[in-house]
Amino acid sequence: MVKDDPIAISITPDFALDIGYTYAGGLGVLEGDKFYAAEKLGINYIVLTIFYRYGYVDYDFNSDGTPIPRPQQQPKEFIDSLVSEDRFKISIRGIDVDVEALVYKRGSAKAVFFNVLSPEWASKLMERIYIENSVEEKFYKYTLFAKASAEYIRRNIRLEDVEYIDLQEAYTALLPLQLKIPGKYRLVIHTAGIWGHPSFPRDLLALEYGYRFIEPEVLLTEIGLAVSKQAFTVSAKHYDVMLKIFPHFSEKLTYVTNGVNVDRWMRDDLQSIYESFRLSIGDIARVKENAKKELEKFLQQYKKDIVLDDKFVVAWPRRIVEYKRPWMVIRLAKELKNMPIVFVLGGKAHPYDPIGLEYMKLFRRLHNELPNVVYIHDYDVPKAKVILSSIDLLLFTPFSGWESCGTSYMKTAINAIPTLASRDGATLEFIVDGVNGWLFGEDIREPVELQSQRASEVNEKEYAEFKEKFLSIYRIFREDPERYYTISLSALRSFIARASMVRVLKEYYPDLIRLPIV
Repeated sequence: MVKDDPIAISITPDFALDIGYTYAGGLGVLEGDKFYAAEKLGINYIVLTIFYRYGYVDYDFNSDGTPIPRPQQQPKEFIDSLVSEDRFKISIRGIDVDVEALVYKRGSAKAVFFNVLSPEWASKLMERIYIENSVEEKFYKYTLFAKASAEYIRRNIRLEDVEYIDLQEAYTALLPLQLKIPGKYRLVIHTAGIWGHPSFPRDLLALEYGYRFIEPEVLLTEIGLAVSKQAFTVSAKHYDVMLKIFPHFSEKLTYVTNGVNVDRWMRDDLQSIYESFRLSIGDIARVKENAKKELEKFLQQYKKDIVLDDKFVVAWPRRIVEYKRPWMVIRLAKELKNMPIVFVLGGKAHPYDPIGLEYMKLFRRLHNELPNVVYIHDYDVPKAKVILSSIDLLLFTPFSGWESCGTSYMKTAINAIPTLASRDGATLEFIVDGVNGWLFGEDIREPVELQSQRASEVNEKEYAEFKEKFLSIYRIFREDPERYYTISLSALRSFIARASMVRVLKEYYPDLIRLPIV
């Protein structure tokens, strides 16, 4: 049968629009970028995700700087943008669960948010992203998501029109156990290394799906790889690492390096000049001057006396987790506290991550004690757009072998802002040391536990190189501004095509792109 209008479906529990709080970090922002790019390219694209009534997490701080988590309230603008498309029942634990499909539409792209209405225990499971109190709660949350996705597809999409069903991360691999459509599923692995691949007890899977797996703990990534016709990693290095972890699926594995939506992340004034084919070093300098004025006003909302005049502004903004090594920027800010440098720190930890919460406390303390440190504790997409388009240098510091790709350095590069990065994720595909940014550290491709002696040795060695590189960049900024702006311009020109989400979608969906790409 000829497909009337081929459809690509993306299943993701983490999804970031420019409004609303239905995401926790990089995966959600990446999937949002795909959504907006799919609309521009005219791809018939459907995202299936979860409506989280209370979002992810925000924080207040008590008198000693300890972060106190609280739920996020969904903004009225987001609620009002959703339209009810369908309502149906699914069975969980043998009980009927009432689900409403809420739709956000832009052109050819549609996002479907599953809103669980009743019973109360099921609705409560879906209130917040990635926040559960037990393995059983987590299992039923993602089983509910899988069953709602299956029922929605059966009721609202002609199966013969479905070209791809892309499973974003392992939790979505439960869907093929519920909806069998051979040859349509593809798994996208966003987890680096041997860590973070979730599993569920086989007894729970037997109860809800009727399958009796051999192993007592069933690895969801293994299920996804087994049922998918193809599987993607998200950078060349990530692909190399995954081949060593899943050699029995090597014939299915390939990679599509992540990217960013240029229209979403590039400053309008800079994009206008770039697209006029007249961008020069002088233009870069003028845009940066205006951007820094805007950044100063933004930062004064957090620290009213902060001034950026003649300051070198660097940023470390991202999800706060141990492997991203937030200690590096803490140590650097303390050691260079008397220099004319402003450190912009941003991000939040998962409320059940004690190490991440401790780093939040340390960030807050630096904010309070050092006049040249500003901590954005409520970092989100709108704030990221301001910071990542206005600073002088981005710091990207994950422990090598732990980051699957990363995209913050892509967002800064398309705004003519270079990055000092560790050799991990896709930095090796984009950054040429000293040409369009700077690299430090080893390219490690075997598992290294963060608490091991080996990790401690790597950290000390790499911090010394990191600080030395940072100071050399600072000297370039101060003493040779023409070279700094040349590197900035090189970052923009060398990244913009390769980092574009247009390139990413052309690689994922080569047969679905309707518009000519110039």
